Amino acid sequence: MRRLPSTDGAQLATYDMGGHGPPLLMAHATGFCAGVLGPLAASLGDRFHCWAYDARGHGATVTPPGQDWAWSTFADDVLAVLEGLGLVDATAFGHSGGGAAVLDAEARHPGTFRALWCFEPILWPAVTDELVESRRSLVEGTLRRRATFASRHEAYENFAAKPPLASLHPDVLRAYVDCGFADTAEDDGIRLRCPPEVESAIYRQGLLHDGFTRLPMVACPVTVARGGRSTAVEAAVIEAQVAALPKGRAATFPGLGHFGPMEGPAPVAAHILAGD
Repeated sequence: MRRLPSTDGAQLATYDMGGHGPPLLMAHATGFCAGVLGPLAASLGDRFHCWAYDARGHGATVTPPGQDWAWSTFADDVLAVLEGLGLVDATAFGHSGGGAAVLDAEARHPGTFRALWCFEPILWPAVTDELVESRRSLVEGTLRRRATFASRHEAYENFAAKPPLASLHPDVLRAYVDCGFADTAEDDGIRLRCPPEVESAIYRQGLLHDGFTRLPMVACPVTVARGGRSTAVEAAVIEAQVAALPKGRAATFPGLGHFGPMEGPAPVAAHILAGD
């Protein structure tokens, strides 16, 4: 792991995920960390050299206080990692908020990426009353999320027993428990590295993000995928995103939900490789 500087003083924890071939940068979903993309990276390693990073407010990244959590800063992180690693002609994968980040990075600097593959990027074509209400439930519910556990074993057993994380591939869930939590200073348990109040603030800011309006500036080919069981992003939203992209195409994974790349890393990887 190495740390790379981004805007607002963030120091991004960045990881070489291995593999052989051209570079592929991986951006995780809000609330998670780079490690959860390890199983996906392993399935892509015969074709790509994969890199991942912890976005500001997540994982082992050092994030100074006073962040406003504007979603433009997550695109800053994408561009900072590319520059810090010296990656050129890279492909990018982004999940949920990470998908929004890689799309906005490309829109701000067309030609940055060779291609993008995004799973349910959070980019809203319109902010409706229904959307505001659904996101309010997410914002408020996140604040009630349990932040501490006595051990990683206890955390794993807790998440594996109930939704929404029970649907994750076991290797992904283990990675989340490893990279998403830090030992407490008192050495009496573990605590979320992305605190509930930070995750909630990020979701709140998502309604203010204007990244959808910049999709026509995305120059490279983009695959936008959705889980057929997902209730987080409606099919109509994906269709609107694809229509706004100059070189967009849609894909659906009937057996997966919003956490698709963490539920079924193998089928997602197979689709990415088939389109390369």
